[in-house]
Amino acid sequence: MPDKTPPASPEPASPPAPMDAPMDLPLDALAAAPVAAPLDLAAMRAEIDRIDDALHDLLMRRAGISATMAASRVKGTAATFRPAREATILRRLLGRHAGPLPREVLVRLWRDIIASSLAQQGAFAMAVQGAADSKPAHLARGHFGLLTPMKLLPTTSRVLAAVAGGEASVAILPAPQDGEPGEAAWWMQMEAPRLQVVAALPFLAGRDGAEPQAFAIAPTAPEPSGQDRTLLRLEPAPDQSRARIAAAFAAAGLPPRWLQRRDLPAPMALAEVEGFLTPDDPRLASLPFPRIQILGAYAEPVTEDPAP
Repeated sequence: MPDKTPPASPEPASPPAPMDAPMDLPLDALAAAPVAAPLDLAAMRAEIDRIDDALHDLLMRRAGISATMAASRVKGTAATFRPAREATILRRLLGRHAGPLPREVLVRLWRDIIASSLAQQGAFAMAVQGAADSKPAHLARGHFGLLTPMKLLPTTSRVLAAVAGGEASVAILPAPQDGEPGEAAWWMQMEAPRLQVVAALPFLAGRDGAEPQAFAIAPTAPEPSGQDRTLLRLEPAPDQSRARIAAAFAAAGLPPRWLQRRDLPAPMALAEVEGFLTPDDPRLASLPFPRIQILGAYAEPVTEDPAP
């Protein structure tokens, strides 16, 4: 006798979870989760609101850790301004970055976060030559944020004196140029090793190349970041031309990336080489110059992706 029991109806499919459902994923899982297919404008706005809350929570947590470090003096006498550490953070983030958010926006966000953390750990101010709308001032604001105090001073020597005397924490001065007036050649006036070049601006360079537009100078020793360049000031003999200076550097295993030479008020040259050099580097001892000094080092800028 045939079975007349009607076939069971299939179980109805579970509706997809709406985008505005409660989200209890861990933060690392949330960051890695694919973006859900959009349902409607209200749901997408609700998703953005939740992400904003998560970002805000993490920013408050990060600021709390910085405040704890400052209050507890866990860093001891270590410098609070550590450009090499900042460069390492940005390189790591740029290395893992993907998606439509532009890289320059990522760097801008984290530069402001880093500047805020720096301000929490002590007074920090910049010294810049010229007006508020000058290129060095623009670069300084882009690197250290809009809220970092800036002292605008009339001359290069006054900027360097402000940092040496403790009026400012860091000086921002334009990258040296061939043919610039003598008073603009800060590298000739700079009191080393008391003052040192510690960073280059901007960190994220344009598609045309990663040459700095300005340097940050501070009363602290630079630290290696893993990808660095060193600036060297030397006093050549009167008969040592730029070509002979470059050849001597190359023979010592330090081919210069660029080189400047000035004759007034006395022969002096500035060279930039790859790597992080220390005073005991034997290659420096082999150079045939009466005097040579390390003016500092900086983390090599990251070049923006080429245009598609």
